[in-house]
Amino acid sequence: MSGNTSEKKHLLLKIIATRTTFSQDMTEEERSIMGQHVSYWTDKLNQGIVVVFGPVLNPNDPHGIVIVEVENTEQVPTLIADDPGVIAGILKTEVYPMKAVLPK
Repeated sequence: MSGNTSEKKHLLLKIIATRTTFSQDMTEEERSIMGQHVSYWTDKLNQGIVVVFGPVLNPNDPHGIVIVEVENTEQVPTLIADDPGVIAGILKTEVYPMKAVLPK
């Protein structure tokens, strides 16, 4: 990697529900919020901010991931704070920087 400050930065967001049984027993209200959550990240995908997102089908550690590509990591807290699932208090997010390998 060069020292070019305009290089995009990649981060993995691990999206964790407030309970491990969430996907099996969510309420109608939670299901509606999750629909808003998917729409929110789909919009970011269409804007080119998100590289990929979706649920990880691990029964021992159910969670979702979002991989973002940003100019500045200072954008990420706002992306997380504006997630409808986070706003509703049914999701929390862990953030991990990545050294992404991308196609040329």
